[in-house]
Amino acid sequence: MPYPELYNWDSCAQFVADFLSMVPLSDPLKPPSYLYSSTTVIKYQKGNCFDFSTLLCSMLIGSGYDAYCVNGYGSQDLCHMDLTREVCPLTVKPKEIVQEKEMAPPKKYSVKPPRDLSSRFEKEQEMKKQEEIRAEEERRLRKEEARLQEMEKANSDPLHGLRVHCWVLVLSGKREVPESFFIDPFTARSYSTQDNHFLGIESLWNHKNYWVNMQDCWNCCKDLVFDLGDPVRWEYLLLGTDKPYLSVTEEDDSDLNDDDDVENLGKEEEDKSFDMPHSWVEQIEITPEAFETRCPNGKKVIHYKQAKLEKWTPYLNSNGLVCRLSTYRDLECTQILEIKEWYQNRENMLELKHINEITGLVVDYFKPGHPQALRAHSYTSMQPETDRIMEFYEKARVDGLIKREETPKTMTEYYQGRADFLSYRHVNFGPRVKKLALNSAESNPRPMVKITERFFRNSAKPADEDVAERVFLILEERIQLRYHCREDYITASKREFLQRTDVDSKGNKIIMTPDMCVSFEVEPMEYTKKLLYQYEAMMQLKNEEKLSRHQAWESELEVLEILKLLEEEEAAHTLTISIYDTKRNEKSREHREAMERVMHEEHMRQVEAQLDYLAPFLAQLLPGEKLTRGQAVRLKEECLNDFKQRLIDKANLIQARFEKETQELQKKQQWYQENQVTLTAKDEDLYLSYCSQAMFRIHILEQRLNRHKELAPLKYLALEEKLHKDPRLVEFLRGYV
Repeated sequence: MPYPELYNWDSCAQFVADFLSMVPLSDPLKPPSYLYSSTTVIKYQKGNCFDFSTLLCSMLIGSGYDAYCVNGYGSQDLCHMDLTREVCPLTVKPKEIVQEKEMAPPKKYSVKPPRDLSSRFEKEQEMKKQEEIRAEEERRLRKEEARLQEMEKANSDPLHGLRVHCWVLVLSGKREVPESFFIDPFTARSYSTQDNHFLGIESLWNHKNYWVNMQDCWNCCKDLVFDLGDPVRWEYLLLGTDKPYLSVTEEDDSDLNDDDDVENLGKEEEDKSFDMPHSWVEQIEITPEAFETRCPNGKKVIHYKQAKLEKWTPYLNSNGLVCRLSTYRDLECTQILEIKEWYQNRENMLELKHINEITGLVVDYFKPGHPQALRAHSYTSMQPETDRIMEFYEKARVDGLIKREETPKTMTEYYQGRADFLSYRHVNFGPRVKKLALNSAESNPRPMVKITERFFRNSAKPADEDVAERVFLILEERIQLRYHCREDYITASKREFLQRTDVDSKGNKIIMTPDMCVSFEVEPMEYTKKLLYQYEAMMQLKNEEKLSRHQAWESELEVLEILKLLEEEEAAHTLTISIYDTKRNEKSREHREAMERVMHEEHMRQVEAQLDYLAPFLAQLLPGEKLTRGQAVRLKEECLNDFKQRLIDKANLIQARFEKETQELQKKQQWYQENQVTLTAKDEDLYLSYCSQAMFRIHILEQRLNRHKELAPLKYLALEEKLHKDPRLVEFLRGYV
C-alpha cells in the first residue's frame, strides 16, 4: 500500500482502530461461527474483535512483522472497549531529563553570599502548613480510591475469565522487535504478554498455520511460552509451517526397529495431512479517500478517565479542527478543566490551541510559516494592552526577536543573534495624559517612563567599553550605563549621565560640565575619560534613546497588527488546499478542466483537418488572410482538377493491372501450346489452376474498371456540388457557374 504510515505497527494499529467501528460479539462466551474477509471489513468499516484482529494482522504481516491472531479470553474493559479507567495517552507528560549543570570552578576572589535573616520559626510553620495540605490531599485521594474500589467491587463482572476476545500477537525477531507483545485492535494500545487484561489463550493463527495452546492458563498469560515450534506447548494443525520442530533424540532413534524399516521399504505411507489452501480473498486496497477519512462518517469519540477525545477527518470542519481533548476535574466528566484542540491545513499555520477553563488562559501554537513568524501566543483576552506572551521563530525574523511579554504597564522583549548584541529590552509605561474613547498605540500611545536594555558580551571591545545594561530614565532625564565585568573581577564599571537641554531659558548654549557625568571606574588609574569623550557619548546616547523609543513604539504597532491579523484569521479560518488535491482545489480543477478542454478542441481541429478536403489548398493562404472571390474560384478549380487527376490516375492504375494480367495469361497460354506434348499430368493440372485464377483476377479488374468509369463522372459532379455548398466558399461561388 502506498502509505508509509502503515509500515510501523503503532501507526498501522492506530489506523485500524480509527477506521473501523466496534460491534460487540453476539454471544460474549463464544467466538463467531464465521469470519468476514478483510476486504469486506474495509468495505463496511465495522466489525467485532475478530474482524479488527484479522485486518490488523494482515496489514502487519504485509509490513514484515511476525503477527498472529489470538483467540482467547479478556477482561470486561478490554472486550467492551471501555477506556474510562485508563488514562489518556495525550495527557501523560513525558519525563523531563534533568541535566546536571557543571559546577564552575570557584574563583579566587568571590562575593560571600548575604546572610540569611529570615525566621526559622516562620519557615517551620510554613513547612507544617504545607505538610498539612499535602496530608489532606492524600486523605482525599485515598477516600476517592476507596470509593472507586467499592464501586468496582459492586460492579464486579460475573463473566470474568469467560468473555471471548481476539487480539494480535507480535513475536520478536522480525522488524527488529526485541520482545513479544500484544496489541489490542480496538484501542491500538500495546501490552506486555504479562498484562492482567489477557486472561487466557485458546489458539492463534496466521496465513500459514493454526496452533492450539496446550499450556495451562491458570495464571493468565504470564507463564505462557510462545515457542510455536514446540509441539508439546503448541499443537499445529497444518504441516505448512515455517516454525522449526523439535528434533527426535538419539535414544529414541536407537530404539527404532530396523526390521520394520526393511519390511516397509518401498512402501509409501499415505499422507493424510493437507497444506493451507491459497487465499481466495481479494488483495487489501485502501483508497486515498478512505485513508484520509479514516473515522466512520468522519468523526470518532473516545472516553478516557477524566478525559474525552474527539477526532475528525481533515477538511470536515470548516475551521480545520481534527482533534479535541477535553480534560475534566471529576470522574463524571461534568466540570471541564482544560481543552486542547489540534488543527490542520490552517492558512495562519495554527497547530494547537490550549484553553484553561479555570484561569481563562489560552495558548495558541503555530507551525513555521506564519506571516509574523509567530510560534506561540498566550493570552486571556484579545484586547490590546492586556497580559500576553508572544514567542517567535527568531531565524525567520530580521530583528532576531524571540519572545515578547506584555502587561498593561510594561513590555519585555528578548532577542538573539543581533548585530548590536541586544538581548533584552524592558519598557515601562505611564498613564496616558489624553483621555480618549479609543486608546491605541496609533492614536494615543502610552507614554514611556523607563527603557531598560541589556546586551551580550562583544569580545571585540574591552569589557570597560562594552555596555552590559543601559537604562533610559525618561522622566528623570537620566541615562545609566553598566559595563561588562572583567575576568576575575567582582565589580563592573558604571556611568550615569544627566541630560540637559542644549540651551537654557535665555538661549545660551549649555557647556558640558563634570557634574553631568557620574562614573565609577574599576581601574581609575589606567585612563581617565575627558569631557569631550563624555559629551560625545552623551550625544550618542540621546540618539540611541530616540531610536529605542521608536523601536518600542513600532513593537506596540506590531502587537496591534498581529492581534488584528489573528482576529481576521479566526473569523475567516481559511484552509489551505494542496495543488495536488484535485478534489478540493477549485483553481487547480478549473485549470485542469480548461487544459483538457483546450486539448480536446485541438484534437477535434486536427481530426477535422485530416478529413477536410480543402485543408491542403487552404494551407497555401497566409495565416489570418481573408479569402477573396478570385481565390475561392481558383481554390475550387484546383480542387476539382486535383480530384479529376486522382480519378484518372486510379483508372490508369486499374487499366495497367488489367493489361499486365492479360499479357501474363497470354504468355502462359503460348508456353502451353509449345510444350503441350511433353507436359505431365501434374504440369497440366498446375496450368489449369493458374489459368482459372488468372481469369478470375482479369474478370474482377474488368468489373472494377467498368464501375470506376461509371461512377467517376458522378463523383466529380458530387464534389462540385459540395464545393458550391461549402460554407467557406458559398458566398464567393454564388451565381458562379
